[in-house]
Amino acid sequence: MKPTIFVALALATILQKVEASSSSGGSFTILSMNVAGLPAFLNPNDVPGDKTTNAETIGSRFARYGYDVIHVQEDFNYHTHIYASDNHPYRTATSGGVPFGSGLNTLSNLPWLDFRRVKWSTCSDASSADCLTPKGFTFMRLAISSSSSSPPPNLDNTTTTTAVYADFYNLHADAGSEPADLAARQANINQVADYIATWSKGNAVLVFGDTNSRYSRTADTAVRSLLASENPNPNGPSLKDPWVELQRNGVVPSTETLCSNPSTTDYCETVDKVYYRSSPLVSLQAEHFTYASNLFLQADGSSVLSDHNPVLVNFTWSPGSLQQSRLWGGPHGAWFSDVPTLAGLLKKPKPSVLTFRGASRLDSVGLSLADGTRLVHGGSGGSPVSLTLGESEYWLDAELCQGQKDSRTRIFYIRAVTSAGRTVQAGAATKDCVLLSAPEGWHIVGFLGQDGDEVDQLGFVFAPR
Repeated sequence: MKPTIFVALALATILQKVEASSSSGGSFTILSMNVAGLPAFLNPNDVPGDKTTNAETIGSRFARYGYDVIHVQEDFNYHTHIYASDNHPYRTATSGGVPFGSGLNTLSNLPWLDFRRVKWSTCSDASSADCLTPKGFTFMRLAISSSSSSPPPNLDNTTTTTAVYADFYNLHADAGSEPADLAARQANINQVADYIATWSKGNAVLVFGDTNSRYSRTADTAVRSLLASENPNPNGPSLKDPWVELQRNGVVPSTETLCSNPSTTDYCETVDKVYYRSSPLVSLQAEHFTYASNLFLQADGSSVLSDHNPVLVNFTWSPGSLQQSRLWGGPHGAWFSDVPTLAGLLKKPKPSVLTFRGASRLDSVGLSLADGTRLVHGGSGGSPVSLTLGESEYWLDAELCQGQKDSRTRIFYIRAVTSAGRTVQAGAATKDCVLLSAPEGWHIVGFLGQDGDEVDQLGFVFAPR
């Protein structure tokens, strides 16, 4: 998905309206709801009411309560009715009804830079027709705040400071309890965990959706494998479940406690789960968890508008030990982030040498820290240029220009400016540029973005001086 003027203006105008700036933190709400959108002849879901009417009512409730990020599952053949009565400014386009779509969509008050649909590599029809549709998960990188006033970023020399992103995943795992179902579901969760390890390196993460799994099922280990408390592997996803934290006093249950429809307690367990983790860039904390059943009732109050209780969680966030700039360029190539390396250093990072490569475009960016650590991204093309920084000289500003190559947005140019007013540049400038500046008292110490033979997308990591 290429950046568009729509996305650029979203970042320019919406981010400043989020509750608080990145210097002080803020809050947001998330909702997960399986909307029971399979055609009635395939699955009536044993829910009263006409499915079209239910879908319209669900959409109107989304609009009424205005949750910041809503993930829906089974959003198949009644999708247009939900969207027709909703008013969230950012919404994913449907991938289609049965049997073409995944049923996964997102409605949001916050803009995102990237969006992908990923199909499960494994599915099972042992208990139900899970292979009928391309179920799987979605990925999006949401901008949850910005401390700058964010004027239009397509103007040359537009100065910005920090931005705050988190990676959001929406999933719908295989159902059923047959051995083949359990194996498929575990494969589904492993696929998400592997994706997080690759594409969310260094980032805060939220995963929520219909897992079709419960902790209390001894043979069903899928959701347990996501928990940091159950998965001590340091390379694992290290996620927390706010239901376990806030409703179960941090203890993963082993005894089944099923929820009614509508649920009258938050203590019971459903297959609809929420997971999250912080990063060195942003600290997340779940403050409140509830099943929002009473907010999505049928007209007579007898049942939720779906056969699932909606899950509502309130989060707060605060700045981490590191910060980052906004991202510039296109979401192509492989994700890279220097955040884990920088966060693991024993001393404050201090660049000593900046090294860029470029010709008609920017081929690579790199720097060497005073302790000898080298951070390099991109390819080996172009001509190298370097700048050695003095002991009390810091990298404060970076101008980036983007352009089109082979129908993809890439970084064409970089110019670094130090505290001594010295510069070094590589690549070819375009008319689509931005100036990214470290906050007062901070400096640029690393990179994050996407690359291949060249640099497709680029942002900068800031650390205190």
